[in-house]
Amino acid sequence: MTAEIRVFPCLSDNFGYLIHDPATKATASIDAPEAGPILAALEREGWTLTDILVTHHHADHVGGIDELKRKYKCRVLAPHDNGTPIPLVDQRVKEGDVVKVGNLSARVLATPGHTLDHISYMFDSEHALFCADTLFSIGCGRVIEGTYPMMWDSLLKLRALPNETRVYCGHEYTAANVKFALTIEPDNPALKKRADEVTKLRAANKPTIPSLLGEEKEANVFLRADVPSVATAVGLAGKPAAAVFGEIRERKNKS
Repeated sequence: MTAEIRVFPCLSDNFGYLIHDPATKATASIDAPEAGPILAALEREGWTLTDILVTHHHADHVGGIDELKRKYKCRVLAPHDNGTPIPLVDQRVKEGDVVKVGNLSARVLATPGHTLDHISYMFDSEHALFCADTLFSIGCGRVIEGTYPMMWDSLLKLRALPNETRVYCGHEYTAANVKFALTIEPDNPALKKRADEVTKLRAANKPTIPSLLGEEKEANVFLRADVPSVATAVGLAGKPAAAVFGEIRERKNKS
């Protein structure tokens, strides 16, 4: 791995991310929840922002673009849907496109469900997935614009990535996600292990991100809707995985 990645809080519970290529000095912000913390992180590191890689159009992911672009004249890449309110876009990208940040390469993955335009960025050489509000640690995003089968398909796409993939998601929701997941799989040893880790990290005021995708596959109930014991736990034994996923997501919505 050659990239340097920085993680820092934005807004009330968003994550800010910078990924930097030391060879070319190129630096990308993944989304731009607000400008202030991103500017502060760039100043701490002595980096210059060259790119903003947008995952979707929600205000808490694009709110800082205007100020950052005014200061750095950086390139703004965003999902291909021109109808979404993302400011100052220079380039639209879609499934199968490859985005370059200096010498670093990211594959664009279409991951709709939370929103219809949602995309994720997979830096294969860095084993780094920036998935915003599609996949959280021990959770997933609320399905707002899409459907449950659509979101389940997006989660399957991410679940198929290598176990060593580090998951950088959009929000610090892990503690609440663990609490909910334990209502579905109270005896899951991987989930109980993650619960202990999260308790310690949050007590120390440390982020729970990144997590390892291999561990998410074992502990994240939203990635386990096709596991028979999970279907049984929500009273849907033998039903399609997308239906089981929908039931789990509905329960989380009400929790």
